Amino acid sequence: MALFTPMLRHSALTPVFSDEGTIQGMLTFESALARAQAECGVIPEAALSAIVTQCQVAKLNVATLAQAAASAGNLAIPLVRQLTANMKRQDEQAARYVHWGATSQDAIDTGMVLQLREALAVAGQLLSRLIAGLVQKVREHRHSVMPGRTWMQHALPITFGLKLAGTLDALLRWQSRLSELRPRVLVLQFGGAAGTLASLKEQGQQVSRALARELSLAEADTPWHTQRDRLLEAAAWFAGVSSTLGKFASDFALLMQTEVAEVAEPVAEGRGGSSAMPHKRNPVACAAVLNAVTRIPGLMATLYASQLQQHERALGGWQAEWETLPELITLTGGVLQTSLELITTMQVDTRKMQANLGITHGLIMAEAVTLELARQLGRQPAHHLVEQLCHRARDEHLPLERLLKQPPKIASCLSPQQIDRLLDPQQATGCADRFISQVLSRAERQSETLL
Repeated sequence: MALFTPMLRHSALTPVFSDEGTIQGMLTFESALARAQAECGVIPEAALSAIVTQCQVAKLNVATLAQAAASAGNLAIPLVRQLTANMKRQDEQAARYVHWGATSQDAIDTGMVLQLREALAVAGQLLSRLIAGLVQKVREHRHSVMPGRTWMQHALPITFGLKLAGTLDALLRWQSRLSELRPRVLVLQFGGAAGTLASLKEQGQQVSRALARELSLAEADTPWHTQRDRLLEAAAWFAGVSSTLGKFASDFALLMQTEVAEVAEPVAEGRGGSSAMPHKRNPVACAAVLNAVTRIPGLMATLYASQLQQHERALGGWQAEWETLPELITLTGGVLQTSLELITTMQVDTRKMQANLGITHGLIMAEAVTLELARQLGRQPAHHLVEQLCHRARDEHLPLERLLKQPPKIASCLSPQQIDRLLDPQQATGCADRFISQVLSRAERQSETLL
């Protein structure tokens, strides 16, 4: 619904799949087909100009086309009829050569591939901007220590830079996959009525090659009317990117909880408010991302189900892709755009991160003490001893530091200064900085490759 487009699909991907964009994709196929066939001598050169001139959305009645598609079974049949009728008024002889030797699915699928090519280009640009924004934030927060959380509980200290680097790492892989899938996905569909190009006789291969060249698409080894893995692979890429950003949005929203308050979405007039509670600052960007990401698996399920295609032309499965794939892609566009805005404008409270490290009064550092004691007491005895002190610290609301400095068994192994050092979260982020450096180095290499 158009009402929700600004919330969920406010990216440059949405216009790619407008009604006009869908129709123009098919018209671009028809125009290129005429040029390829004229080049190969299949249709008269004199017919070419008239056909190309008519292949414009503005020259068609879109509302009539949509109504006619209901009885025709697809959009291409009424499109070809309108195009032919318009041609007859201009040049009756040329009208005979519209859609020569092609089938409806050739026009629809190739039109979709042309839209997909533009969508992949736009998505790639958004992804590059998103990666650049993340690189900046990772560098800014590579030493911002915060609680790491497992099972929704405090685990060990990490850095916010490492948390962001995890998302960056995944997005760099999606960026690599984008380059890899393009040659497999951006492929011409041209097989004629039953996938043999029989109507073009011995010139079928020649026309196919010329048509692929006209559209700057790869030529398929066989027509793929009922082999839909290419579109499935493209859809999976968009779904995968959205799921990575959905994980980020979910984490961000949890970090925005009142009791945590380590990050926040930007403040703006009317943003994140409540109709009843003036104090509210809701994670509206995260909600928009998660809205889309929650729906996308269902759309992917439809596309997987659509792989069941009968014989040489499908009944139902092919048709199920027409709305599903564009919806999935435009929702992902909204996810990309919203995530870009969130990452570049997010607010980070490092003081609250520091404060939250201390809310368990040292318990977050219990593992470090256990491992150091284990060198002299053994793993299990050390674990049992520190675990008992942790329980006591919780029950009696005492700092773990005070309890660790009392038992003679611990005092014989660790000095008070050693205990203080072991309980310092700033000294306990392990290889976080090295991991960050590795991801940033790869981001730099990929950025140079794309230039």
